[in-house]
Amino acid sequence: MTTSQPPSLDGPVAADAIPGALRPSIPAGAASGLTIVDCDIHFTPDAKAIERRLPQPWRSRWQSGSRGAGGSGYWNPNGVIRRDTRLPDGRYIDTDPYAMAEHHLDRNGITYGMLNLASFTFAVTPESDWGAAIASATNDTILEDWLPADPRYRASILVSPVDPVLAASEIRRVGRTQGVVQVLMPSATPMALGRRFFDPIYDAACELGLPVAVHPGFEGVGVSLQATAVGQPGSYLEWHTSLSGVFQAHLVSLIAEGTFQRHPTLRFVLVEGGVAWVPALLWRLDKNWRALRMTAPWLDRAPSEIAADHVRLTTQPIEEAPNPDHVRQVMRMFPAERMAMFSTDFPHWDGDTPDFTAAAFPADIRARVMGLTACELYGLDPAGTGVAHARSRPGTAPSLPATPGTLGGYE
Repeated sequence: MTTSQPPSLDGPVAADAIPGALRPSIPAGAASGLTIVDCDIHFTPDAKAIERRLPQPWRSRWQSGSRGAGGSGYWNPNGVIRRDTRLPDGRYIDTDPYAMAEHHLDRNGITYGMLNLASFTFAVTPESDWGAAIASATNDTILEDWLPADPRYRASILVSPVDPVLAASEIRRVGRTQGVVQVLMPSATPMALGRRFFDPIYDAACELGLPVAVHPGFEGVGVSLQATAVGQPGSYLEWHTSLSGVFQAHLVSLIAEGTFQRHPTLRFVLVEGGVAWVPALLWRLDKNWRALRMTAPWLDRAPSEIAADHVRLTTQPIEEAPNPDHVRQVMRMFPAERMAMFSTDFPHWDGDTPDFTAAAFPADIRARVMGLTACELYGLDPAGTGVAHARSRPGTAPSLPATPGTLGGYE
């Protein structure tokens, strides 16, 4: 995790965050006419709304400023939230479901948008009852304050992997709510995700027909494993670049430990861990499995086949090669049309636009990557909900964030 830096108040300066000269030009129209499902939109729920939904003694603890296990303190010079997302009244787009719909869904032609919380500090605390209480109050805030604001929203419900029994109970409590299509927890965990320790989470998710997703952030914080196999990174640059290694380790564990044999209907989504590393890892895993299959006798077919059936990955941050054709070639080296799903990571500093991501994939599979695969996974109508919807705010507008610290996430 990194502590969020508040965006500049000197006006929209998003171009300063990632200078255009450092990124290829965005090819206009690459996503034109496609169903677009954004599988990773970050929002910041109102802290007071969560507070109201916490029972005692947790409410008093929340009021005191306790939010979980803290963070690692890495510094991102760009800030976390894009600096052009401040609204005229001083609020930020990620704090208001109506502003998010107008300024992100409408402007980017998003057919459906997945609401994913950005901050998981509660999910790595060793105090599992405290973490579970925050998860429940946050989920109720998502389902009551955010999900009804626009019919294009879909929600991931949050659980802490620290206590899988409590997590399973939370999945069963809210997982049948209309608009809930996924279970979300951090990739920062106390052990690799293929271990049977996590089976209660997978059992509950399969029972309700929900995919399980993991999202980076807070590696090395609280009870979670270190961010890399050789210890904690020494800078934000190192941490951010090395996150894909955590995802690779989890994927190998999920497959090698037989998670998908124990849970044949489980679908697993790796959010914001990159994509281009997939073929090389699966080649290596297949090769080793052929020689060492006696060490995993439960595997009934090649690991790459299991991955194609059970694992999905979101695209942001899509890898950027000096020659864009090289990225498109890599996407031909594994079944990206089955496994890759579009995401923007809006409104974070390194987010990707639909056109930018679509151009990274061969033209004949763009429709699947940009939306159709996600529609199949989450049971969505590819025709979408039609045009942008008129929105009226029930009650009063969401309150302003109390401090700059409420604006950020993990990145």
